[in-house]
Amino acid sequence: MSRRPDLDLKSFIRDIPDFPKPGILFRDITPLLANPEAFRETIERMADPFRGERIDTLVAAEARGFIFAAPLALELGAAFVPVRKPGKLPYDRHTFSYELEYGSDTLEMHKDAVKPGQRVLVVDDLLATGGTVGACCKLLSHNDVEIAGCLFCIELKALGGRDKLQPYQVISLLSY
Repeated sequence: MSRRPDLDLKSFIRDIPDFPKPGILFRDITPLLANPEAFRETIERMADPFRGERIDTLVAAEARGFIFAAPLALELGAAFVPVRKPGKLPYDRHTFSYELEYGSDTLEMHKDAVKPGQRVLVVDDLLATGGTVGACCKLLSHNDVEIAGCLFCIELKALGGRDKLQPYQVISLLSY
């Protein structure tokens, strides 16, 4: 369980206006990552809803999803599986292409990374429109697994990503 319930984790998220383009308010996690106590507390709080549940594997897309998923996997006693951009994985892989607001993207995962029947938790740093994690869930459909939920450090509620991830359980630590 959390060691520091009084620690305000939002105070470690920096707002950067007009990045990466005008009109966007970027939520910067680097101050959170730079503070070991805040980062540790973040991982513990993100893990709390899944303690005592069977979670076999955590899956996350590069790159910031890796930052949270790897320590969460250790915290929950589960495996970690990276989902990568094309050309980064050396073994047989499943591929899924999806549309973004400004184009398209493709993600890949090793075919043997998760086994049928496993309970998988999909993790990312930020839930905005839901495109990347939705693509991870589609990629996992090749493996006949149970998706235990989609877990985020930050959710930007106004962008409606939660709705696009139905019917999966969506949990966010911090909401804006």
